[in-house]
Amino acid sequence: MERTVCGVTVRGVDVDAATRCAHYGEAWDVVAIRAACCDTYYPCHACHDAVADHGHTVLARESFDDPGVLCGACGDTLTVHEYAACDDACPACGHAFNPGCTRHWERYFAPRD
Repeated sequence: MERTVCGVTVRGVDVDAATRCAHYGEAWDVVAIRAACCDTYYPCHACHDAVADHGHTVLARESFDDPGVLCGACGDTLTVHEYAACDDACPACGHAFNPGCTRHWERYFAPRD
């Protein structure tokens, strides 16, 4: 399934208007992350696995200054560095992000320095 969220195409399973999906549907699950392998945003790694026809590749450190995270609440895009420093809330709109996502850093991004 594809859905346009704030002008950005997000692919996944049952993606709603704020990037929540069949796997993560709480109020704070409003982040979509760009997969390096296909330059496409997904709400989670499970959505990528379900709808992509290839393996998932994490964003490399060289890409940490490029847009890589979408806030589904306001449509702001963040670099990986901005996302890492945001303290679990969108810096543009203040909407809470799921604090558990940082425990899964390695599913989406190369290891930090």
